[in-house]
Amino acid sequence: VSLLNKRESFTADHKPLMGEAPEVRGFFLGCGFNSAGMMLGGGCGKELAHWIIHGRPEKDMYGYDIRRFHHSLTNNNRWIRERSHESYAKNYSVVFPFDEPLASRNMRKDPFHQVLQEQGCVFQERHGWERPGWFNRDGPAPILDYDYYSAYDVPKNNDYKYSEILGKEYTFDFPPHHYVIRDECLTCRNAVAVFDMSYFGKFYLTGPDAKKAADWLFTADVNKAPGEAYYLAIGGGVAQHNWSHIQAVLQDQGFCCTLIDHTEDMGMISIQGPKSRELLQEVLDSDLSSDAFPFSTHKIVNAAGHKVRAMRLSFVGEMGWELHIPKESCLPVYHAVMAAGAKYGICNAGYRAIDSLSIEKGYRHWHADLRPDDTPLEAGLAFTCKMKTSIPFLGRKALEAQKAEGLRRRIVCFTVDEKVPMFGLETIFRNGVPVGHLRRSEFGFSIDKTIGYGYIRNPDGGVVSPDFVRSGEFTLERMGVTYKATAHLKSPFDPENKRVKGIYG
Repeated sequence: VSLLNKRESFTADHKPLMGEAPEVRGFFLGCGFNSAGMMLGGGCGKELAHWIIHGRPEKDMYGYDIRRFHHSLTNNNRWIRERSHESYAKNYSVVFPFDEPLASRNMRKDPFHQVLQEQGCVFQERHGWERPGWFNRDGPAPILDYDYYSAYDVPKNNDYKYSEILGKEYTFDFPPHHYVIRDECLTCRNAVAVFDMSYFGKFYLTGPDAKKAADWLFTADVNKAPGEAYYLAIGGGVAQHNWSHIQAVLQDQGFCCTLIDHTEDMGMISIQGPKSRELLQEVLDSDLSSDAFPFSTHKIVNAAGHKVRAMRLSFVGEMGWELHIPKESCLPVYHAVMAAGAKYGICNAGYRAIDSLSIEKGYRHWHADLRPDDTPLEAGLAFTCKMKTSIPFLGRKALEAQKAEGLRRRIVCFTVDEKVPMFGLETIFRNGVPVGHLRRSEFGFSIDKTIGYGYIRNPDGGVVSPDFVRSGEFTLERMGVTYKATAHLKSPFDPENKRVKGIYG
């Protein structure tokens, strides 16, 4: 028997660090393999070589991409020390669907944090931000300093309410507060809910070549007059990755423009539901009718005496507006919204509700429904691509070739009538033959069914056409048990998109 004692590295999320460093172009990393280098080395080495030569890996390597960490965290020794310790401490722990770290918390807090915590907010950590997960009815559950699980003579946190709540999440069944998330979802569907989305990245793209850069970077037609600015609101978990990607493209293409980060300077709340227009008409000094303020438009308006950017958008499938608010105005605007909304039955809601509401509507989540190795055509997002124009954009040639050849895989929505929890990675069978797996699954409270999305392939290698989907009988396997599933080519909830346009009844 031989024993080897050595130092070993553990990264903050127990995954390797790979890809081009955000700080230095051409400097690539392939390290931090968490005592699994022998297992991961071959495949990671192959992908890293492809990455260096072609500028991107061949497979989905986003989970290992160094750009998944925000620079404020990688420059923070406390964050690195605490999170890497917990990564090691939980090395062999069972990975439950809704686990959250206890280490390195409260690193990035938005202006609404304290008032939401007082109302029972159970926070999730994303990209260093504390974002609302859901709202506990038993009072505040503040997050305490990391206790290293009582190692190194650090006193253990006793009577730690947040940790106790997380412990109840450690299940592969519906969690005990399933009904709380249900109520947040149904309040949004039937009245109005407010979501704090301040963790979003908020960038401005400006300069003489801003239009050229936007045309090349974005698949959609975002035609603007030359020299104008573009405001980009990007999901907080992928903000650093987007920032690095955009900066690299600007440099490689030689565009004369600048990307400016205003994430920390602004907050963002989203007011959604059939009562959102009536509520906001009392708070905003602008006509919110569909003629005056159509879906997918924005205006600078006054909200309770404070200037904000209002966008008529929705990620939950309801009529609603996002308010992008200067930091110092966030709380006055929030309190005005909540006061006006009291008679409409307004509630705070979190991202667990967003997950359910968005999957009902078929809105895609990054790195679940959408990964770097998926195309907009496969993901059912062809409408976001300016293919009917002659404007070139990054990836256009690949999409044109795929469109001509036909899709060899396609994302499909599945519903299960039995009330069984699913979380993603469940196998999809068509006529008894495995054809893919779910990328994401949630319970849809409005339709009262489990919903999942996954990409399917034709076992014969042929095109996956709509008829191929319609003609199959599908089942999903969860923990060795198969469940009959119904396949949908359109969203099972409001497939005609009436609600986001304000058409109810």
